[in-house]
Amino acid sequence: MTSTIRVEIVSAERELWSGEGQMVFAPALMGEVGIAPNHSQMLSPIKAGDVRVLKEDGDEEAFYVSGGLMEVQPNLVTILSDTALRAEDLDEARALEAQQRAERVMADNTSEMELAKARAELAQAAAQLRAIQKLRSKRG
Repeated sequence: MTSTIRVEIVSAERELWSGEGQMVFAPALMGEVGIAPNHSQMLSPIKAGDVRVLKEDGDEEAFYVSGGLMEVQPNLVTILSDTALRAEDLDEARALEAQQRAERVMADNTSEMELAKARAELAQAAAQLRAIQKLRSKRG
């Protein structure tokens, strides 16, 4: 039995992070899941939110993902997301602005297409803001 699991976090643009961890936490559709070394195989959609990797030294790496897929093998977790950012790279002001813009579009009662896009943008902004708040609470 190994005490770590390999973790790879990949966005559409690049591999964001690759390393070893004791535990991985991800926002699966069914709720947050924790993946430990030697976990059974699993393929799951993930929703927008934060992915955390508890490293061997006890430090934690945190990332924001816009959704995507998570593949779990006994010794490897791969997170594939259209957008993935290190948590410290999230911009709270931009997320708040996106949230307000989406709320305005929804209030204007525009077309179904614009409404669906605004709902998606609102969900993304809210997930980014939650990730920022989680990161702050861990530091403080």
